[in-house]
Amino acid sequence: MELIPTDFEGLAVLQPKVFEDARGSFVKTYHEGAFRELGLEFRPQEEFFSVSRKDVVRGMHFQIPPVPQAKVVFCLSGRVLDVVLDLRRASRTYGKSFARELSAANREILFIPAGFAHGFLTLADDTIVFYQASAMHSPAHDQGIRWDSFGFDWPVAKPILSERDQNFPSLKQFVTPF
Repeated sequence: MELIPTDFEGLAVLQPKVFEDARGSFVKTYHEGAFRELGLEFRPQEEFFSVSRKDVVRGMHFQIPPVPQAKVVFCLSGRVLDVVLDLRRASRTYGKSFARELSAANREILFIPAGFAHGFLTLADDTIVFYQASAMHSPAHDQGIRWDSFGFDWPVAKPILSERDQNFPSLKQFVTPF
């Protein structure tokens, strides 16, 4: 696995090794030792996936302490514009966002440390996004930032959003515990 650094401390794009032959391909998305060698401390406690139509925006989600989550995210089918927002008050990139296209074709994996809000825009129908999280979902600690409140230019005219995601506070209204 190759680590592609970003300008955000702890946030990394990973390019896994892809093994291909006449049958198709095989991709290892997580190996604790390989992550540790790359300087990424991560032990999944929960995993899940979403299936979305084109132009869906999901996010911006995170969990606050004492149950924060680091996440590993990748796209099994279709394409997304994956977006993260740094909520770590002491970070030089606090309040800034990072975006990267993840797709079934590029097979890139995003490692998102705790202290970031995460969301994405689907760029194709029937897009499947797979997540692993370092802590179990805790409804009491589950929060979000309104998707359009932090200066990111989402390339979609009429996004499809959940009521929950539309009603999150703006970044300016949010007092970060990170």
